[in-house]
Amino acid sequence: MNKHESDTRPLSPHLTIYRPQNTSILSILHRLTGIGLMVPSMAIVALVLTIPMGPKYFELLVYFFSTMFGKFLLVLSLWGIIYHTLTGIRHLVWDSGRGIELKWVNISSWFIIIGSILLSGLIVFLLESS
Repeated sequence: MNKHESDTRPLSPHLTIYRPQNTSILSILHRLTGIGLMVPSMAIVALVLTIPMGPKYFELLVYFFSTMFGKFLLVLSLWGIIYHTLTGIRHLVWDSGRGIELKWVNISSWFIIIGSILLSGLIVFLLESS
């Protein structure tokens, strides 16, 4: 192979031919939900800070979370907490040396995806029906 041919060859696989795996997608989502969980954390801090500021500020924050956008943020935060927890539990199981076979990795991936959506939906349903 001459120098010109080696210059045109890619050094690593391109994203166009790389097929993402369940574990890589769930890992990226785990990291994003970890970062995204700063939103509900900051909301809790804001809620605590508005208490000594008086009822006007507290009611304003409560009103914000009763709007459609505020409810969307709360539901998204709930899903993020559940998803992040389930993937964290899976990593703890993996650290013990269990469930690392390809078959169980794929099953647990789908369990996490479906389980986080169903658990979030169930909690929202129970809260709305009460």
